[in-house]
Amino acid sequence: MTYSVSLPLSGYSGWTFLKRTQDRQMAVLAKDPQVSRDETYFRSRIQGATTAEALVKDKRLLRVALRAFGLEGDVGKTYFITKVLSEGTDAATDLANKLSDKRYAQLTDAFGFADGTPATTDEGFADRILQRYREQTFEKAVGDVNSSYRTALFAESQLPNMATSTSSERTKWYSVIGSTALIEVFQTAFGLSSSFGALDVDLQVDMLQRKSRQLLGSGSVGQFSDPAKVEKLIKLYLIKNQIAEGVTTTSTAVSLLQNASSGFQSRY
Repeated sequence: MTYSVSLPLSGYSGWTFLKRTQDRQMAVLAKDPQVSRDETYFRSRIQGATTAEALVKDKRLLRVALRAFGLEGDVGKTYFITKVLSEGTDAATDLANKLSDKRYAQLTDAFGFADGTPATTDEGFADRILQRYREQTFEKAVGDVNSSYRTALFAESQLPNMATSTSSERTKWYSVIGSTALIEVFQTAFGLSSSFGALDVDLQVDMLQRKSRQLLGSGSVGQFSDPAKVEKLIKLYLIKNQIAEGVTTTSTAVSLLQNASSGFQSRY
């Protein structure tokens, strides 16, 4: 791919620039020759993939499908992917529901191979998947320049879905802990030490809830249905990350953190 994302700034300022220019930059990405070829191929072949086995057999289709859900690194795990897609998500015992990475459940639901009539034959299916493919390709391009921004984009896309799921609050926090990217965001934003991951998982949940109440005003993952709360978390994450990398001065960091946390601690 010849496309390269434009990120002239660093830290939280760089993030605000990225969000302000994201639509324009993604429009440029869509014209990249490789992206264009992948989209043309997917549109022409996806309706013929009516089973999980057929999708997995076509490595090019599979790569686009997995990229759309940020799972392209697993393209070689054909048996595993076939099993996940074939079982569906209706039963608690289905493999997708047992995985801590909920992107597999999203992938399985989107393709619907276990439902008798796969979604791949639906009108507009290719458009929906390719929109996600472009978004994920953009995230990867961002990550090639700044990995913390890719992590922030991932959190921005995943937390609202997690917030509105029917799982219990504790189960939602378990999912946060089970996601390498999401726990990085929370651990950094909340100033938790590197030994945090060695704690008993229930103690981790208790600590995350307590820090979330202190810094964001609520101990519930459900709060991230509010885009303002997601942005507040990302701002804390990027500022703390900026401090750790020595990008900003101490006085500037204190000012940024006070501004990021204002209006929430006083509620509790």
